[in-house]
Amino acid sequence: MPEIEIRPAIAADIPELVALDHHYASDHVWQMDFNHNWEAGLVTATFRQVRLPRPVRVEYPRSPQTLEVEWAQRSAILVAVLDGQPVGYASLALGRAPYTAWITDLVVNRPLRSKGIGTGLVLAAIEWSASRSCRNLVLEMQPKNFPAIQFASRLGFEFCGYNDLYYANQDIGIFFCKSW
Repeated sequence: MPEIEIRPAIAADIPELVALDHHYASDHVWQMDFNHNWEAGLVTATFRQVRLPRPVRVEYPRSPQTLEVEWAQRSAILVAVLDGQPVGYASLALGRAPYTAWITDLVVNRPLRSKGIGTGLVLAAIEWSASRSCRNLVLEMQPKNFPAIQFASRLGFEFCGYNDLYYANQDIGIFFCKSW
């Protein structure tokens, strides 16, 4: 893992964080099947992993123009700094569920992904959350973000739900939780 510093964001970080490469590529998706049988009182939602014929580029579900406004509503922004430059961040929100913090955004600049920076940000988010009497940390993502789904699983997060039409682009949000 590179030598990174993780600290709360300062105003000077904001333009650099917005400028990070937020998109990702995915060769799998979680496809949702939704069925309801009102007569039987049965509603089911099933996610299944589907391999795509080729990797696809997926844009981040939040536009760069709205990030700064949304961050002002967050409880904290943790920044990963490498050689004096912000290279990733995690935005955290409290108050969505009791004793639970949410990572609403977790981004590492594309050239530095898979080097432990995201793991460092999540570990710092767990520490931050625990210091605020939280017992759970939820990580949200699109079902198209298979690299993030694998990442969450590797860190011991478990699938805990979804919200249809969650993002402004009408994508589903899926949620993974880690408790302590």
